[in-house]
Amino acid sequence: MAELTAVQTQYILHWGEMGTRWGINRTVAQIHALLYLSPRALPAEEIAETLSVARSNVSTSIRELETWGIVRAVHVLGDRREHYESMKDVWEMFRLVIEQRKRREIDPTREVLRRCLADLPPKEPGVACTRERLEAMAGFFEAVIELYDQMKGLPTGTVRKLLRMGTKVKRAKAG
Repeated sequence: MAELTAVQTQYILHWGEMGTRWGINRTVAQIHALLYLSPRALPAEEIAETLSVARSNVSTSIRELETWGIVRAVHVLGDRREHYESMKDVWEMFRLVIEQRKRREIDPTREVLRRCLADLPPKEPGVACTRERLEAMAGFFEAVIELYDQMKGLPTGTVRKLLRMGTKVKRAKAG
């Protein structure tokens, strides 16, 4: 069992809580936090023992983290069990998370908005307001997707510079 410090425990508990707010299972988020903080890959049994969760829950959670692409199985010399490690580059990790969220949430919503607009009868009473609102929402989603598409191809260093530049613009505007 990995011995956790008070700070590690605090972070893991907080990450689990934040996960639930983002629509992610608490255990999934806690396992991710544990693996992110761990200096070595951990076997599922040790993860279960450290977090006091069922081994089956660990297996299910790890599979979900693997589908997101932020946790991977690794082999350790002399140990036949699979061990797991988290991606350590936070920028790349969040790029993958954003890509998954876009694919699972944004893209389907854009398609529903397109279908709703296409299916909206032109002469029905009250349609003008509905069309206007749906077009505004669809326009917003298209803009978000366009921004994402522009940002995803940029190197991490460029994204960092853009974020710093945004802070400078905000400060200059306020002053």
